[in-house]
Amino acid sequence: MEAINIVGGGIAGLALAAGLDPERFDVTVHEQRPGLPRVETSLAMWPEAQGALAVLGILPEIKAVGATFGGMALRDAAGGSWASPEVRGVVGVSRADLIRLLDAAVPRSVRRAERKVEDIPATGPLAAGLVVGADGVHSVVRRAFWGPRANAKLTPYVALRGVLPVPVAPETGGEYWGRGQLFGITPASGGRTYWYASFRSELGPAGVEVAEALERARERYAGAAPAVRNVLQQATPESTLAQRIWTAPDLGSYARPGAVLVGDAAHGMTPNLGRGACEALVDAVALAEVLNARPLDEALSEYNRQRLLRTRLLRVASSAMTRLALAERAQPLRDRLLRLAAR
Repeated sequence: MEAINIVGGGIAGLALAAGLDPERFDVTVHEQRPGLPRVETSLAMWPEAQGALAVLGILPEIKAVGATFGGMALRDAAGGSWASPEVRGVVGVSRADLIRLLDAAVPRSVRRAERKVEDIPATGPLAAGLVVGADGVHSVVRRAFWGPRANAKLTPYVALRGVLPVPVAPETGGEYWGRGQLFGITPASGGRTYWYASFRSELGPAGVEVAEALERARERYAGAAPAVRNVLQQATPESTLAQRIWTAPDLGSYARPGAVLVGDAAHGMTPNLGRGACEALVDAVALAEVLNARPLDEALSEYNRQRLLRTRLLRVASSAMTRLALAERAQPLRDRLLRLAAR
């Protein structure tokens, strides 16, 4: 049997482990912190991601615990609506539920190694066979095989996210675009509210202190719509995730001899298109399908062909959306153009 070591037991790593043929591959998942995330967040599953979940056999369960979106208004900072497009075919699912269901789909034959992988040794079990980097935007696998020039890139933005145990009022849902700040309010599973915020910040690049980030957010959004201020007042450090936004470098290939990247390790992007988790699922299922069907070299070449160009384009589009949504000096012009477009 061929050895595959998956570094990272998050969405991409578990989806790949669930999709690989257990009769052909000897699979080990290396994960520092197995189990469900401590802070709950919500993820939008677009149709392509739902297709990947269907291949893994868990789409009905995802839909059963998910939430539909309906209308999602695009608003100015005061809450005025520019547009209210109908969002069809998208399911919101808790990250915890997604991880739980992916984990349950992994065959029993897959070994779990509870460890922090800090480097890839030249010899030993981890160096045997194919090494898969499913270890996020700060990927150890990418650094080991692609070199220091492939380190993650820091953006000037911080992102906060959380879930509140209250439903979304129909007149408050959507995204609020202000001057250098974005705030989202969407339905979450169980009749709850998922919220997210992005703004420019000088908070440290690592180890952002959540209480401080929340206080900065309340200051930044003090003049925002009442719905935004109300959400931030209800948010607590225990129910909030706060992180600086990093992105992966633009790679010419997601595969090197002995290694391949999936998810954020390959193409970590800004969160403004809501595609990170979706593309991680599609990556994992695409890689599993080609590995199951072809010799290794052919499989990696085909995976690159399927996923490289599409995800590079999404990274560019997400960066462009970030610049538009978080515009500062150009914000008045942006708002005027959006008002004209909404007429």
